[in-house]
Amino acid sequence: MKLAILTLIAGSAAAFAPSKVAKTSTSLNAFENELGVQPPLGFFDPFDMLNGADQDRFDRLRYVELKHGRVCQLAFLGNIITRAGYHLPGDINLSGQSFDSIPNGWQAVRAISGEGILQIAAFVGFLELFVMKDITGEGEFPGDFRNGYIDFGWKTFDDETKISKRAIELNNGRAAMMGILGLMMHEQLGGTIPIVGQM
Repeated sequence: MKLAILTLIAGSAAAFAPSKVAKTSTSLNAFENELGVQPPLGFFDPFDMLNGADQDRFDRLRYVELKHGRVCQLAFLGNIITRAGYHLPGDINLSGQSFDSIPNGWQAVRAISGEGILQIAAFVGFLELFVMKDITGEGEFPGDFRNGYIDFGWKTFDDETKISKRAIELNNGRAAMMGILGLMMHEQLGGTIPIVGQM
């Protein structure tokens, strides 16, 4: 038993030990200076999704990463806020079921009727098809959905500030993807988490 525990500890410690990085192919080197390539991982492509890829493929994957990061930021924040006891006022349906009667986390999906889930899916589909995309073709980067309408002062920023803000959004999205995954896992395990409370 002790040998098995020591083996597991040694194996997990080796996962964090520095290792030599082999030289990658020229197609991967093309993306080593892209936004998001930063310490401690540097260029991180464990599934070789960019092996032999061109700029269009990279831009598509970056767009998907940004979209998932934005959704996960909303999911994480929504999870924390509802667990803190804050809910929308009013009723979720015409039969008088209030928003605060809906449980937190995955239990909320089970508490909403099939018609409600269908409405949510239709709304998300509408956003995906008609709203959350570069409609005018004015986007400066993958995931730029301003469409000449919403600016929030973006045009007043210099290039260095724009790169910094884009890197911040990318990193916050990556953190939120891990955060909501952690919350979903802990919800299945049960117990309590600091700040979040009872799962």
